[in-house]
Amino acid sequence: MCETTSSALPRAIISRSALAAGASAAVLAGGRVADLRRDAWGHGVLAVAQAVTAAGAEQVLVDADGEIEALRLEGIVGVTSGEADIDPTLLYGLPDESGVLVTQPVMRLTGRVLSTKRLRAGDAVSYGYTYRAPADTTVALVTGGYAQGIVRALGNQGLVDVDGVARPIIGRVAMDVCVVDLDGSDIEAGAEVTYFGGRGTAADGLAQWSAVTGMAAAELVTVAGAHAARGWEA
Repeated sequence: MCETTSSALPRAIISRSALAAGASAAVLAGGRVADLRRDAWGHGVLAVAQAVTAAGAEQVLVDADGEIEALRLEGIVGVTSGEADIDPTLLYGLPDESGVLVTQPVMRLTGRVLSTKRLRAGDAVSYGYTYRAPADTTVALVTGGYAQGIVRALGNQGLVDVDGVARPIIGRVAMDVCVVDLDGSDIEAGAEVTYFGGRGTAADGLAQWSAVTGMAAAELVTVAGAHAARGWEA
């Protein structure tokens, strides 16, 4: 059953195939130590450690001694000091400094449609009424707000993928939800919305988020991953 309350967390869906490919590309590009601090940048320490060491990394850099012990039981060498020299943009599939994706994103951040509503021209949405519909349309209330890393600056600026089409976030991003303009299209409650990652229109969404917010892709993906419910896909 789909959770359809405003308290439902976004999902950070980790692609096993993208992780394996990113790990192989990152290790092949050079280096021996991978940066897995902050729970592998929100991707999950153990899974990323297994993938990157299988690809040939010698060590992983983590935050705490407890993580070192847990990894040791898996035959993985963890350290809490020193420098990581494996390219994290390749490992995690993040946009580079020019906004280009060299490897497929490992994380796909998604929300769910809670409800839809018709707006008439001139109707406003969200706090402060920073957006008024220029024409009649349909909007969706979607799980995911600034408490989960959907940065407030994305209001009236960010795009999400809805059924393969890029749709704008409109109005101010609230604590646990945001509003997306469907441009008159119909969509059912419970439908998935992709904020970034995957293979659709939001694949390079972190590059746009970085441009809008001034934050690095690494910061954005780490915060979002830390506040989402993690899931897996092939």
